[in-house]
Formats: sequence, structure tokens, C-alpha cells
Amino acid sequence: MKRLVLNAEREAYDIGQIRETMTTGELIRLLEEYDEDTPIYLSHDNGYTYGAVLERRFDEVWEE
Repeated sequence: MKRLVLNAEREAYDIGQIRETMTTGELIRLLEEYDEDTPIYLSHDNGYTYGAVLERRFDEVWEE
């Protein structure tokens, strides 16, 4: 079974410190290349630990 692993990196202490990130549209286009049943995982610390991508873990952050 093919799995999609996103290698997560700790880059900053504040969202405003991140220089570049994907947009929703870019992510959708990338995911269209995969079968809709492909599981997605987060990899932390160079594969030392892993996490799941779950809808309930998404938060909208509004900044002024």
C-alpha cells in the first residue's frame, strides 16, 4: 500500500516567522496525483515519531 508522508519541520515559534508555505490550492493540486484512499501521515524528528492528519486537528487562525 502506498502511503504519503509529510516530513514536518519545526521552523519558528510564531506563524508570522514562516517565510513560505503552500496554499490550499497548491495542496489540492498536489494531492490530486494520489489515489483518494492513500493514507497521509506526518513525520517528526526525521522519522523518529509520526502523527495522523485528522480533520478535527485543523484550526482556523484569524490575524489582523
